[in-house]
Amino acid sequence: MPTRVRRPQTFDIGHQTANKKEKPALYRAMNPRIVELKQAIEPVRAKLLAHPAYTKLNDLSGLQNFTQIHVFAVWDFMSLLKSLQVALTAVTIPWVPVGSPSTRYLINEIVLGEESDVDEEGVRTSHFELYLKAMRQMEARTSDIDALLHSIRSGMPIQQAIEEASLPNNVKRFLQFTFEVALNAPAHIKAAVFTFGREDLIPSMFHKLLEQLYAEIPNKVSTFKYYIERHIEVDGDHHSHLAIEMVSELCGHDDQKWKEAEQAARQALELRYGLWDAIPTNQ
Repeated sequence: MPTRVRRPQTFDIGHQTANKKEKPALYRAMNPRIVELKQAIEPVRAKLLAHPAYTKLNDLSGLQNFTQIHVFAVWDFMSLLKSLQVALTAVTIPWVPVGSPSTRYLINEIVLGEESDVDEEGVRTSHFELYLKAMRQMEARTSDIDALLHSIRSGMPIQQAIEEASLPNNVKRFLQFTFEVALNAPAHIKAAVFTFGREDLIPSMFHKLLEQLYAEIPNKVSTFKYYIERHIEVDGDHHSHLAIEMVSELCGHDDQKWKEAEQAARQALELRYGLWDAIPTNQ
């Protein structure tokens, strides 16, 4: 039998919610360089938020189509996260201290929440596995992501697995960029893409559709509703603040690093727009 655990306690911060942890410095004051970076990428972020794909989310079928593409962003996000853990903490034997204790704490806390959170029944799970569970409940197609994971588990190199997968080109480009960053980019670029280039922008219409579907067919969307609520509660608030603090730590006072962080975040958002272009529509 799986181990069941209590959901973490939460507390309110203004209109948001976070794990009951000590408040990171960002809650008190935001680095002006972070403000500048966010302002610089706002136009492409706003364009992404206005993507036409959101207007196709009108019913369960539309949600199924959305998830079969979005699942790749949920999955490769974990590789980006783990690449940061490799870069910023000691993951080899013998162990020796690596980097700043502050950045170690930040990335390890995020990994803990993403890789071993709880589902709606209090059972430990990763957010990716929770997403797959939600897709299967709503009877969305998972064959594409399942096939890619099978290739990787069989030992195929990631870039070859992406190239040979039966996926739209925009999905492949999105994944290829992620793994190029995860495998080869310096830590400050990984952190910028993780923090600003992977924002899950979900407009109000999405929440309205989910509430409507839950009222009509709760047995199909209850897990996805929980996933979204959990994502907002933990990933969208507490983890985002920790990640922003991590970018500040890694870029420091280096103007070139801040410039590279902005460029990488913008490119990631542009590729996310292309990913949304791959969402099928029902004619």
